[in-house]
Amino acid sequence: MNKTLSIYCFAFLSLQSAIAFAQLPLSANEYYEEGLKRLTSKDFAGALQAFTSAIDTDPQSTKGYYQRSLVKTNLGDLQGAIADLDQAIELNPQDVNAFLYRGINRTKTDNYRGAMQDFNRAFELDPTNPLVYYNRGLCRLKANFYNSALADLNKADGLLPNDNAILTTRGECKSQINDFKGAIADFTQVLSKTPDKVQALASRGYAYYRDNNNKGALVDFDRSIKLDPLNAELYYRRGLVKARVNNFESAQADFDKTLSIDPTHYRALFSRGYCRGRTEGKREGLADLDKSIAIGSTTVKSKPYYSDFLIQTVMPLLSYVVRDRYRISELTEDRSEAFVLRGLYKNSLGDAKGALTDLNQAIDLNPISGESYFIRSIIKSSIGDQKGAIVDCNSAVKLTPTHAEAFYLRGVIRYDSGDTQTGCADLSHAGELGYSQAYTLISSKCNRATVQRR
Repeated sequence: MNKTLSIYCFAFLSLQSAIAFAQLPLSANEYYEEGLKRLTSKDFAGALQAFTSAIDTDPQSTKGYYQRSLVKTNLGDLQGAIADLDQAIELNPQDVNAFLYRGINRTKTDNYRGAMQDFNRAFELDPTNPLVYYNRGLCRLKANFYNSALADLNKADGLLPNDNAILTTRGECKSQINDFKGAIADFTQVLSKTPDKVQALASRGYAYYRDNNNKGALVDFDRSIKLDPLNAELYYRRGLVKARVNNFESAQADFDKTLSIDPTHYRALFSRGYCRGRTEGKREGLADLDKSIAIGSTTVKSKPYYSDFLIQTVMPLLSYVVRDRYRISELTEDRSEAFVLRGLYKNSLGDAKGALTDLNQAIDLNPISGESYFIRSIIKSSIGDQKGAIVDCNSAVKLTPTHAEAFYLRGVIRYDSGDTQTGCADLSHAGELGYSQAYTLISSKCNRATVQRR
């Protein structure tokens, strides 16, 4: 009995000692080591608590601030991570990694100027670190400094060859400067090691598309979709390829799928509107174009003269533009293309006023598009505003000196207004630029005008 009691007493005292030990405050280093263990096991909440305790115990713990910033980054608290890195840098201005990761987080929060300062400082401290070159290149890429970004990424690749992240980012950079073959080579190198990497497949497919390799683009997008069937962007980009080869119904199905996954994908609405206009009718296409403009909409803002000759000449030109010339393209951020296409649809449905409103908007959004001025000039001419049409043709050929149709239309209007010499010169130039229909008018009108002048 006494022996049993002594055993219980010993056990009780041992338990009390264990509790007392557990309640003893740990050192800053012990909290730090605990934080590392929890971070390694992805217990971010526990790691955050441990590193915070390490900092509370030792406010000069540079490594505590640095590691806690990594935890906060994993938890999505980028501003909190930056604040911890600020403190780590204040305590140790020679900490390369603190500058590097603060630059990475600043890039993620679109503070490119601050990020560049951090990467430049990290470079000063360690000029042979490939991660510094890579992340500075990524920052420059996001800030649209493509040439300097490419220089950094080339340097990173030289220091760390065949790295997937570097090759993928460099491929994206090359695509931005229209070096599609170079981009394809980088993505292919990534895929040779990781054939199921969706980002590389999709990016290569898009580079193929931009390089007019429709077959290669479709193969890559088909495989990408099999690997990631809920990615709206993949269906959208495959639809672009199909629309380019006039497979409008299949393209429309891809745009339908895009919108079923992401109903706010206004570029898919624009492209589907184009396809519907080719298969169902302009009125049906208009509904999608309206939505593509409305979603997250960008804030915007003489006496008629007709003749039988103008009507017979301009209307076929307008039909040609609607049917053949205006091919589908990707919708840019300003959405000017949506206004152009909607204007064409409205005009074909008899709403010339609404069409001009849309073309005005397209030009306000993108005032350097020669094509938009040209299309507006056709519409103006078709409603009798020949003076306005001439002004727009002037803008079109100034912005696009090889715009044969703009020279053709300007020649027609000038000829019809009595300025036969300059009109015929414009028609001749249109023919030189490849618009063969100009020679029909030249032979029937200009040669005769020349004979009459003699």
